[in-house]
Amino acid sequence: MEQSNQQLNYSQALAKATNLCSQSEKCSYDLELKCHEWQLSREETTKLINFLVQEKFIDQQRYANSFVNDKFRFNRWGKIKLAYALKGKHMEDEYIRAALDNLPGDEYRKVLTDLLTSKAKTVQEKDPYTRRNKLLAFAQSRGFGVDEALKLIEEI
Repeated sequence: MEQSNQQLNYSQALAKATNLCSQSEKCSYDLELKCHEWQLSREETTKLINFLVQEKFIDQQRYANSFVNDKFRFNRWGKIKLAYALKGKHMEDEYIRAALDNLPGDEYRKVLTDLLTSKAKTVQEKDPYTRRNKLLAFAQSRGFGVDEALKLIEEI
């Protein structure tokens, strides 16, 4: 089993990084963290990431699109949660906006409707005001906006 703080030289780190990037999409921040784990210097880290970007192992827009697609389809996250998660990976706003704009509006609305319908069945609250607030809090916790959630809650 590999130690988490294993020191690697530049060529070893490059080989591991290209292998990682070949297996799944990575952003430059993910690789910065790996380089820190591997105890590479700041200069070596910059050199390694620049090489990976140049050789198309890392593509920030491709990563953002993949991340948004996966988290929306499998985890059913809303745009707000997706944007915050990408911000946490030091992703630039232009990449985040472009990835979020690729989400199909009708599918986005359907996911929120399905989530709220499912949640409404489990909420035991009789008071309509409290019930609405619980559903709204749930939608917000999944990363959906207040306005879009309120519209659908009223329909349900």
